Amino acid sequence: MPPAKASYRIAWRPKAREDLRGIVRYIGQDDPAKARAFAQSLHDKTLPLARHPNLGRPGRSGLPDAVRELIAHRNYIVFYRVLPEARIVEILRVKHRAQQAP
Repeated sequence: MPPAKASYRIAWRPKAREDLRGIVRYIGQDDPAKARAFAQSLHDKTLPLARHPNLGRPGRSGLPDAVRELIAHRNYIVFYRVLPEARIVEILRVKHRAQQAP
């Protein structure tokens, strides 16, 4: 049987890309290979959202109702929203769990 087609497109917003680049730069100061692997791993953890856009939990209080959170790593949270009409999952931010929510 052929693989199921993704029903949503994953779109990384500029701030989320900037967040990920900053994390990679920070990790890369000590271990560039580990930084690249981490970036790929975190990116890969968002891919299931294409098939299951509500996989993450609703965002914490103080965030807009449409924002959801996906724990992509024990220390990093991906904030995203689902745009059902456009069939898009927008990755809004990537934050360390100790950082203030977006």
